[in-house]
Order: sequence, then C-alpha cells, then structure tokens
Amino acid sequence: MKTNPLKRMSIEEAKQKQFELVDVMTKYFCGNEALSLGDLGIVKGSHKPLYTVKVEKTLADFFHVEKAMLVRGAGTGALKFGLMSFLKPGDHLLVHDAPIYPTSQTTLKIMGVAPIYVNFHDRQEIHRVIRENPDLKGVLIQHTRQKLDDHYDLVEVIDHILSANPALKIITDDNYAAMKAEQIGAQLGADLSTFSLFKLLGPEGIGVILGRAAFIDKIEEINYSGGGQVQGYEALEALRGLIYAPVMLAIQADVSDELVQRLNQGVVQGVKRAYLANAQSKVVLVELMKPIVEKVLQHANELGAAPHPVGAESRYEVVPMFYRVSSTFLSSNPTLANKMVRINPLRSGVETVLRILDNSIRRATCNKEEWE
Repeated sequence: MKTNPLKRMSIEEAKQKQFELVDVMTKYFCGNEALSLGDLGIVKGSHKPLYTVKVEKTLADFFHVEKAMLVRGAGTGALKFGLMSFLKPGDHLLVHDAPIYPTSQTTLKIMGVAPIYVNFHDRQEIHRVIRENPDLKGVLIQHTRQKLDDHYDLVEVIDHILSANPALKIITDDNYAAMKAEQIGAQLGADLSTFSLFKLLGPEGIGVILGRAAFIDKIEEINYSGGGQVQGYEALEALRGLIYAPVMLAIQADVSDELVQRLNQGVVQGVKRAYLANAQSKVVLVELMKPIVEKVLQHANELGAAPHPVGAESRYEVVPMFYRVSSTFLSSNPTLANKMVRINPLRSGVETVLRILDNSIRRATCNKEEWE
C-alpha cells in the first residue's frame, strides 16, 4: 500500500508563520485591545462586532487574500456559505472521483447541487469532462486526501481547471491543511478557501472563509442576522488559537514521522507495517498482523488513548487518539477494516504512543490473567 501525505511545514517554517501572524495582528490591534476579551453585538456601519472585523482583516492580510469572514458552523458552515455564494439549486459542481466528505455531501444534497465526477490526477480527463459539461458552475477541491492512493497536486489541479474554463468558480476545503501546508487554496488560484478554526485550537463552531471579496460580500448579505454573527470574544479566541497552531502542528508532524520510522523498525510486536497518510488529518495508519482492531482500540482507551475525535485536532484533544480508519479510506481496501488502526499523536510524544500501542496489542492477544 502506498500513501501520499501532503508536504508539511518544518518547525522552523511553522515558527515563522507564528511570528508573521503576530506581526500582522499588531497592525490591526492596539496593545490594550489585544489583551481584551472583545466586544458584543451589531455595530453600526459594520453590522458585526468591531473586534470580529479586526480579526477578519488580520486573517485576510496574513493569508494574502482580498477578504476574510468568520462564520458559525465550523468548516461545514464555512463551506456551505462559500458554495451558496455562487451556486443555486440545480447547478452542477465538479468534484474529485472519490467519496465526498459526508458533511460536504449533505450540503450538496440540501442545496440541490449535482456533483460531476472527474479524476483530479488526469489532466486530459479534467479538460474532457469540463468541455462535455458546459453548464458547470464551479469546482470543489478537497486539499487533503480523499482516498489512500490520492496524490494530486492542488496547484496543478487548479491550473488544469482554469486552463480548461477560466470562468469556473473554485472553492477549496482546506480543513486539515491550513497551517500545515505552506499555502491554502485561495493563495494558489482558487476563489475561496474554507476551513474550521475549531480544528486549529479555536472555539467550538467557528469557521472561516477567505478569498475574493465579491463572493464574501454576497455571504455577508446572506448572513445578515445579528444572531448569526461571530462575537468579538469568539473572534479573538479563534485568532489566539491560530497563532499557536502552526508550531503545535509541526511538532505533531515530527512525532508522526518518527512513529512511522520506529514502528517499521519492528519496535512493537504485532505490527506489520505503518504508513503516514492524510486521512483526512495527517495520521499514522498501523496495519496489524492479526484482525484484532476491536480489542486493541478497547485496550488503548483503557490505557489512556482517546477513542474518538471531538473536533479532530481541537484544543480538547491532548492525549493520543486511537480509532478506526475512515470508511472513505477503507473503500479502496475493505479487508483492512479489522487490521488497521488510525493513530493521531496529538500533543503526546513518541514513547507514549508506542507504550499504549504495545500494551494494547499484548492485552488483545493474551489472556486477561497474563497482563493483570
């Protein structure tokens, strides 16, 4: 099995991202404002809290795009609003020939938008499908991988699409890529980028849309209700979390790299092979020699590993996470369902993960009396 994880930032590169974001913040916030909790309510002229506006300007500047907007509904809400800015019921949307992320699929169904599938790895097929579907209105590209064998380059896919039809609107789902990859879709030619700030140490339910002002202006017209606005304290909380995210994620990536290396050196008995993959967040996929996944996951939970995500890399997820491989990834090889464990080290070190995995496998393959 071959995987193709996204290229990620080094710790040194991540440090520079942190420094850059703080530097940009100082251009929009006075010192006393940076130490406040932010404001509440609809302010005349902006129709949203002033601190929310300041955070949005900071994010637009940092990501080098025309405009940014904070929304409720996390990444799902951001993508939904982004799609609503240029699609209407009955429109056709180009997507990769792979299982669509479940929440994205739900959004398309509710909107009445029909997906047109194409292999993003094949330039000629992209041109052919776009040529044969002149009624296409836009394209949705998931920055991270949807299948185990995905390896398409986001820049190349965007270039191929625009060369085939420069009028197509492109929106990227940058969940699990923002603050890990050097750039997001809107920096690489897409009209809009969307992702969850909850996955980047921010507060629950806050997402962000970045890109062309013309589309975000439409979203602000749609989302005009006072109750729909992100409050100033939430916006500041999201920004503060984002500042810490790149270095934290780079450390997490280093741990994952070392885990794969150590596991493939045979340090844990019962492991056949380990892989680094974006599924959807970057994780370690551990293939076991025996079909004992259910028992291993049970014992890992007993030994302190988280059994399921909260926001998939949210601020609440500290201990390493041991859980099943997603159905999306298993669709290419269903036989791995009982032999593969997905591990995200999160804030833990290599030794913690190895200890829990080793003890979980031992407990799963021996009598209870032997390990008590």
